[in-house]
Amino acid sequence: MHVPDGFINAPVSAATGVVAAAAVAVSLRGARRELLDTAGGPAGDAGTGGGERTAPLAGLVAAFIFAVQMLNFPVAAGTSGHLLGGALAAILVGPYTGVLCVSVVLLMQGVLFADGGLTALGVNITDMAVVTTVVAYAIFRGLLKLAPGRRRTVTVASFVAALVSVPAAAAAFTGLYALGGTTDVPIGKVFTAMFGVHVLIGIGEAAITALTVGAVMAVRPDLVHGARGVAARPLELRNTGPVATPGAPAAAPAAARSADEPGATAAPEPAAPAAAAPAPTAAPRSSARRVWLAGLAAALLCAGVVSFYASASPDGLEKVAADKGIDKKTEDHATKDSPLADYGVKDITDTRLSGGLAGVIGVGATLAVGTGVFVVVRRRRSAAEPAETS
Repeated sequence: MHVPDGFINAPVSAATGVVAAAAVAVSLRGARRELLDTAGGPAGDAGTGGGERTAPLAGLVAAFIFAVQMLNFPVAAGTSGHLLGGALAAILVGPYTGVLCVSVVLLMQGVLFADGGLTALGVNITDMAVVTTVVAYAIFRGLLKLAPGRRRTVTVASFVAALVSVPAAAAAFTGLYALGGTTDVPIGKVFTAMFGVHVLIGIGEAAITALTVGAVMAVRPDLVHGARGVAARPLELRNTGPVATPGAPAAAPAAARSADEPGATAAPEPAAPAAAAPAPTAAPRSSARRVWLAGLAAALLCAGVVSFYASASPDGLEKVAADKGIDKKTEDHATKDSPLADYGVKDITDTRLSGGLAGVIGVGATLAVGTGVFVVVRRRRSAAEPAETS
């Protein structure tokens, strides 16, 4: 759903640029809290304390979203879709940090790969980063309140939140097009086409989001920002008393006649104490470094190898734009001659190698920029805390 230059007129593009800038500014302040508000864990985990490991993980989330967005999947005849990532980012690293993650992805795609117009960057951040993240996280938290304390609810809530976030973004684009569309097309037709195809795309988004969140929950639930209340619940043990073992002799009666003194009753012997139940052994916790490495490997695999097999059909917005004629005034991208334009390395004729190398470069660049941004944000928050408490 990357909006190119020329779809939305200059005044509305400028207004959404202001909205996007304000959202990013607010998210920077909120992300400072999220990047230090960890669920805890061993101080030596990944070589640092809890707050230290969140910046690299947030950078990884941005890189992973970039990689998976390269995997267009078919949703209808001649139409494909791809991950937007707002729901996934919000659930994994928090809504404020999630807005920044998707914004970094959109910036890298626009500057390096000529994907999404530069004058439309405000439109894309508002639609794909802000709308999806806010809608998805609100739904996710609301669903968790209906069944608190259950890890299965986290996966289900992730699926539903992601599913709804995609048509919500389609509706938001339709509203922006109604305000500043550059072609005269009945807005009702645009809404019907956009909403219908993006409901189908939302199913793919929901599946990817639920699988990813579920995978992280299985190994390190404390790293899932949206599920920390669930992950932090202690395991409850209930003692239901001694359990009879098959084949064991029945307990002696409380009063038994002594063999030496007929008619006399022996004092009941004190019952043997029940064997203490063994303390539950905590499941081994994968280090954050291993989770980071596994996520990076998955991102590189998706971008460098699996992307070659992605659908070549236009995505939902491109298909609707071509069918309804809203792309008549599309403008050439300012970086159309970039060495990485259209997700290929210039002067490399082998399509597989060119696309795979471009994907790997994109993952590395997004990881570096994203991690750098989050490290700076976290350190500024750490430096501000002593001043606030003094």
